[in-house]
Amino acid sequence: MKGLLICDCDEVLLHMVRHFGVWLREHHDIDFAANGGDFATSMTRISGGPAPTREEMWGLLEGFFPAEMSRQTLVPHAREALAALSQIADVVILTNLADHNREPRIAQLLGHDMAYRVETNQGGKGDPVARLVAEHGNPVTVFVDDLAVHHASVAKHAPQVHRLHMISEPDLAPNVPPAPAAHVRIDDWQAAQVWISDRFAAGLPAASSPERTSA
Repeated sequence: MKGLLICDCDEVLLHMVRHFGVWLREHHDIDFAANGGDFATSMTRISGGPAPTREEMWGLLEGFFPAEMSRQTLVPHAREALAALSQIADVVILTNLADHNREPRIAQLLGHDMAYRVETNQGGKGDPVARLVAEHGNPVTVFVDDLAVHHASVAKHAPQVHRLHMISEPDLAPNVPPAPAAHVRIDDWQAAQVWISDRFAAGLPAASSPERTSA
């Protein structure tokens, strides 16, 4: 049985925050600090006016997706790593975007020669990961995401899944600690490909309690 690779998109396969910040500055006169904190508290108005509220932050994100998705650029080695891993595993891109962004995301990834199944989600990723694993016949599965909250969700709902924490944005990664519920933190796709391939080669599910490794 082939393995299953469930992979996030923004800050894993495609750079997002750097382009979101440029767009905010160009079109909304807002400075964005990619410091790993809450998006709403990372925004300041260049004019010195009141910071955007959380509701405004969500509105700005909705303005970026899907209209400005063409700004996003490919993370180094991501395409090549997924192409190689797709020979030994089914690949599903699980992205936390509103459902109307699914087709634009599919088209966006196709533009980078990444023709994989895309599923949109809102909220924690544990439930959709568990459903995908069951749908594929409970194979050895690896989950890759940049947000600690999703690793915790997957650890709760699908503890047999190997969890790799990745933040591919170099301006962001140093400010974000490793996710406690992930098995490993790797921010480079060449190293990540090796780790993921080793999990599939071993053919064993993850332990229910992660053992921290470094790479």
